[in-house]
Amino acid sequence: MINNVVIMGRLTKDPELKTTQSGLSVVSFTVAVDRNCQKDGERRADFLNVVAWRQTAEFVEKYFAKGSMIACLLYTSPSPRDPKT
Repeated sequence: MINNVVIMGRLTKDPELKTTQSGLSVVSFTVAVDRNCQKDGERRADFLNVVAWRQTAEFVEKYFAKGSMIACLLYTSPSPRDPKT
């Protein structure tokens, strides 16, 4: 099962482009997403880790920097969890 999620937030640092041994471009970055519910006027955010590959990775590295607003369509799949928590 694959789930689609759309997030919008700001980059927490400059994305850094890396290349795999097989020559694929990859970039990892964190997006800070503000929460809608605020208690006592306190602002809260969730920090989501994102990985982009190939041309998308090159695009993110070229056009985005720390503090840039970004919208991402994420594809997630459930990962097995250790039941011995």
